[in-house]
Amino acid sequence: MNTIPSIFNQHKISYTVIGGTENPKQILMPVTCIVLSRSGRHYRTRVLENLLQKGFEKIISVNPENERKAVDSFARHFPTVKFLVALENVSQGELLNIAFSESETQYVLVVQEEMCLEKFSFDASMVSKFMNKNQFCIAPRLFSDSSTKLPVALFPSARKSVFDVEADSVFLDGQPTLYPADYAGFYNREKFILLGGIDYTISSEYWQKIDFFFRAWLWGEKINLSKGFEFKYTGAVPEENLTVDISYLRFYLKNLLPTFLSDHAKIPWISYFAFKLKSSCGFVESMRQFKDAMRWTKENQYRFKTDAVALIENWGK
Repeated sequence: MNTIPSIFNQHKISYTVIGGTENPKQILMPVTCIVLSRSGRHYRTRVLENLLQKGFEKIISVNPENERKAVDSFARHFPTVKFLVALENVSQGELLNIAFSESETQYVLVVQEEMCLEKFSFDASMVSKFMNKNQFCIAPRLFSDSSTKLPVALFPSARKSVFDVEADSVFLDGQPTLYPADYAGFYNREKFILLGGIDYTISSEYWQKIDFFFRAWLWGEKINLSKGFEFKYTGAVPEENLTVDISYLRFYLKNLLPTFLSDHAKIPWISYFAFKLKSSCGFVESMRQFKDAMRWTKENQYRFKTDAVALIENWGK
């Protein structure tokens, strides 16, 4: 497993950018909209038309490797949209890092293509309200295509020292959530970058997400839900792979082992034994990973504002 990255977007991914050479005819809000694509190009024209009507300063369409041939045609029809295309097989999280680095506005709206067809009511008045909050991320309420409320109120828990994420579809306006479901949310770009972005050394997309947003909470940032902010999926809601594997161990090292002491965090040597019990690696590799996590924690020791135990115990208070 590679060493934990020390800076934002450290992993240099091969990608290309097509289009975006013209400015929008009307800018109603100083926001970049990053629209993530999985495989929905059959309704992408409608998606982009909907987004262009909202008056974003810039729209960045983020596309996986298998979308390369389709993008040229869309770029000709939508010259104000910047199309980012991966040239290798990477996760949405890693593509999100690139999209944030390509953005130039202070605030960024992230959506999946499947959320941009029905009831897309995001507007300039909402932007003004969210900007005044000046927080890292505000997450929306999500609905399935049958208008069923999806569980977006996510919170960390620990039972018998086993970490878990619990979910509820009912929440109060402004309620905290561990992470924005499916990355959908209104972000402060600078805070995203200062948090280091998505860790490419974690192979699981689910644990990439948990690692990044759990770190945000440990480092003093907030992710809150807004009842007036909502998106509806068109088609099936994707399922996440929650398998606990080697990716979980990297999350465990970076987020659950550091202990907060007065004004900084550290991983005590004695924690190695707890880690080794969870690790299926041999002694040499387990020690290498543990030392790497100690190094990374020391580099960021003053970024921590709490630790996992206190975060979970005080969640929502």
